[in-house]
This record gives sequence, structure tokens and C-alpha cells, in this order.
Amino acid sequence: MPSQIKTHAVRLEFEAGTLVHSNLSGAAFIGQDLWVAGDEACGLDRLRSLPVVGKETLRYGAPQNFPLADYLDLPDAADIEADIEGLALHDGYLYLVGSHGLKRKNPKADRSAKDNLKRLATVSHDGNRCLLARIPVVIEDGVSTLKRETADGRRAARLRGDDLANELTRALKDDVHLAAYLAIPGKDNGFDVEGLAISADRVLIGLRGPVLRGWSALLELRLVEKKGELRLAEIGESGALYRKHFIKLAGLGVRDLYWEGNDLYLLAGPTMVLDGAIRVFHWAGAAAALAGVESQADAVLWESGPAETLSLPFGAGQDRAEAITRVPDEVAKQQWLVLYDAPSAARQAGDYVVFGDLLKR
Repeated sequence: MPSQIKTHAVRLEFEAGTLVHSNLSGAAFIGQDLWVAGDEACGLDRLRSLPVVGKETLRYGAPQNFPLADYLDLPDAADIEADIEGLALHDGYLYLVGSHGLKRKNPKADRSAKDNLKRLATVSHDGNRCLLARIPVVIEDGVSTLKRETADGRRAARLRGDDLANELTRALKDDVHLAAYLAIPGKDNGFDVEGLAISADRVLIGLRGPVLRGWSALLELRLVEKKGELRLAEIGESGALYRKHFIKLAGLGVRDLYWEGNDLYLLAGPTMVLDGAIRVFHWAGAAAALAGVESQADAVLWESGPAETLSLPFGAGQDRAEAITRVPDEVAKQQWLVLYDAPSAARQAGDYVVFGDLLKR
């Protein structure tokens, strides 16, 4: 498990017109390529491995944009942000998940107090935020790319829904723990998805919010494809379309998830817009623990499970760790990449270069 941090160790080079660069919220390696997502776009960027040019350990650049509208029939217009908060590579697909939450407008420094009060009262919903989807990955001339459909029968698909909701949010509308939070903006401790991890047929979604009396939540799903769409399948014998796992993360919400064999790594931070602790947790044997849950259970309270392994740096209104993923061993052995939203000046080199950190044993 990671116990050390090397800051500013990974250089990411973007260009004008790339979909994301300063608001990184998801990451996944595919071979030598690094795929990244941001929470203010409706697409992904692929970065290639490049020779280092300075003190960094790893360097990625030569970005290429992949608008989601090229691969998915989106629930909303192609220019409406998807607020992508998690990426996971599994079984030949790149999976992605949006925040699924409402958003509240921010006051702005150049506006009057009256305008800013109005902004603060304005809550909106973007249909593309309710995305849980997968897109086939292929390798062409040694480079990873996405396809809407492949020769071996894989097809891009998203969880069934429209611009108002999808199967997951509709299933949650009467949930005794979470239903009330669907009407609260994500950054107000409302319902806010951040983090995606997939192992075998188990899909785990991490919730940044709500955190209930210090208990954080994971949602366990089973996905099946029917008539070109992803659908929720029943879990166990309860008939439920999801299973809730409440875990202890020191009162923090989930920011990202990553499976490492049978173990689950969790990046955690404040639920709201706070400058506070960002920590990495390790749940040893999580796969076996989840598989051993009674088949009738639709919610589990874990008194033991994740253990804190490392605290990460954060700044005042900046340097918020949002993504964690394992670096392939052929690139760097036993190391994890962490990327940050709202990077500080020290984490940037010009307008289109940002730096991530490496965690290692």
C-alpha cells in the first residue's frame, strides 16, 4: 500500500482546445497512455507517454480529445457538461460516471450583491451529469482509442435514462437513507457521485455526499446490457437494484476508488467546498468481504474495513486531490498517480501544464 508521496512528479501537458486540464477528476491508464476526465467538460482526453524534460518522474502529453457525443447517445445536448468524476478500465471497456448531482451557482467577484444572492439561490440540473456508461477500447498502431462499436461485438452504452434521471436515481427516489439528498446540490452535502471501481461483475460507485453522521457510502451495482442500453440488475435475493455499504473514512466523503487485486483503495476528502484533509484509505480483502455479504442484505454497516494509509497535501481553495489510479508496472513499479482539481500556481507551468503526484510503498 502507498506510504510515501513524491509531489509534482508527473508532468501533464495539454493544449488550447483540450477538453480538460485544470479540473482533473478522473484518470485511467491504458498501456502507455493516460486517459483523464474533468468535471467541466463532456469528453475525455488521452495523453501519450513522453520523455521527461525536467525533474519530473513521468511525463504525458500530445493530447487528443474524445467528445462523448461521438460514442454515446447523450441524455442532454453535446455541449452540456457531464461532470465526469470517475474512470475505470474493465474487460475491454472504459467506464465513466458523472456526478449525478444538482449544482448551485457560485457568487462571482464582479457581480453585485443582489446578483450574487440570486446566483446563490439558483439550483440547476444538467442531464449529462446522470451518466454511467462504457465505451469500447481498442489498440491501433500501439495507441489506445475509443470506438462506438467494434468488430468483436462490443458497443458503447449508457445506463438507461433521460435528461431528468436514470435508472439509478429513479431507484433511489424512495431510499430511506439517500432519497432526501437527491434534491440537495452535490457540494451542499447532497447526492454527489465521485469514484468508480469495477471488479468482476461488481460495480462500486463512491459517494462524496451525503456523509451521514460521519458514515460514507458506496453503492454496489450489477450492470447488464439489453437492446443497446445498460440496465441495473437485481443484487442477491433482496430484489434491490443496488446495495449500500456504509464505511468509516474519518467523516470524509469518497473522491475516487481503485481496485488492486482483492483490495480497494479509496481517496477521501471533505464533502463540501472546504479546505481540509485529503486522505488515502486501504481496504484489505474488500472483494472477499463484499462477496460474503448475506444475499438478502440491501444495506451493510461496516464497523471495520478501510484503514487510513496516507495524508495528501491541499491548499486554500486549490490543490484538491480528485483522482487516484495505479501506474502500470511497466511504467513504474508499485506506484499510484494522484491528480488534482484547481491546481495551485506551484502545480502549473504556464497555461496548459499541470503536475500530479506519485504515491509509492
